[in-house]
Formats: sequence, C-alpha cells, structure tokens
Amino acid sequence: MIRDYVSHAANERTFLAWVRTGIAIMALGFVIEKFDLFVRTISLTLPEAERGAILRRFEKLSGPLTSGGGGGLLALGGVVLIIVATVRFIHTRRLIADEAQHGFDAGVVELVILSALLLLGSGFVVYLAIG
Repeated sequence: MIRDYVSHAANERTFLAWVRTGIAIMALGFVIEKFDLFVRTISLTLPEAERGAILRRFEKLSGPLTSGGGGGLLALGGVVLIIVATVRFIHTRRLIADEAQHGFDAGVVELVILSALLLLGSGFVVYLAIG
C-alpha cells in the first residue's frame, strides 16, 4: 500500500484539473484566432460598403482579443498554466512524501494568478461598460 495514498491521489486530481483548465484556455485562444480569420475571410465575399461596416463592428466587439493577439496570449497563458501546475504538483508530491511536518503555505503563485485574473476581469468589465 502506498503511504498517504489519499493525499497523493488528491494532489494528482488537482494537477489534472489544472491541466484540463490550461488546455481549455489554449483551445479558447485558438478559437479566437480562427474566428478572427473566419470573419476576415467571409468579409472578402461582401460588397465593399458592407465589408467595412462589418469589420468595424467586429473590431469594436472583439478588438482587444483579436487585434492585440489575445488568442495567442491565451494559448501562451494555457501553456504557462500547465507549467506552473506541473511545478506545484511536483513540489506538493515531495512535501507529502517528506516525513517532516510542514506549515501552511500561503501560496504566492495562487495569489499572483488570482490578482492577474481579477485585473483581467475588471479590465473586461470596464471595456464592456465603455464600449
């Protein structure tokens, strides 16, 4: 029997959840990039007057995500999230396997990720409120 099997299993489930989230974020980035390409390709089939109106409306709605490389940034963010999750998984696995008692870790990485998500979310809210 593996010592502290329940703790190791919980650590692995948490790791796999973070990996799944990272893959979903990468997939969202690819979808955003492909949708931008799709709209621009479809607009070429429209008359010139309609093409300009549709592209302006599309830029207004999705400008920060598509024109700023937001899809690529999301894909890169998913990769970074998976790397961070792997490092945390290995660190936690070593702590579980260690015989010594360890105190509660405040989780600097988690605080940084939470701060970034709050900043990103509030930026989107402000963008939607102004636009």
